[in-house]
Amino acid sequence: MFYYKVDKDIYLKLFNPNDAVELLNLINSNRFYLREWLDWVDKTKDISDSKDFIHNSRKQFASNDGFQVGIWYKNELVGVIALHEIDWEDRQTEIGYWLGEDYQGNGIITKSCEAIIDYVFDVLELNRVEITCAEKNSKSQAVPERLGFTKEGVIRDNQWLNGRYVNHVIYGLLKEEWE
Repeated sequence: MFYYKVDKDIYLKLFNPNDAVELLNLINSNRFYLREWLDWVDKTKDISDSKDFIHNSRKQFASNDGFQVGIWYKNELVGVIALHEIDWEDRQTEIGYWLGEDYQGNGIITKSCEAIIDYVFDVLELNRVEITCAEKNSKSQAVPERLGFTKEGVIRDNQWLNGRYVNHVIYGLLKEEWE
């Protein structure tokens, strides 16, 4: 089981099957907002999709290949943060995240990323973490910039999203830069 207390109001927790309804409700209430940058939103339609996501995220965690965990703020599910995969040979991973629109501006994602970065470097003993954001998603890019990541470049036409190609900006952070 993964549980990580970020501060007095925020904690990160591995999803369990009982979270499926709350997760789907959060997605549904933010569907229009989230679909601008996330391609999986339109594929998440009903409770079985949330249950499948939770099942797969628990399987990913059990296989020691990253995780998808809920972000709880004042005991309410407000978003998700993930280590998409872990490259154990090269000792690196990528953080992904999303947050319900009503919860932005409270530092929730930045604090959650800080906690995950500490976990990546101190517990998992990895050397590098990346964050990749759509080039025009300034809110998402602000997070790695606040956290001291280095902007390493732009991946052109990296994702087909809503009928158009989207460039992604890649940010990197090394363990030696975090300490």
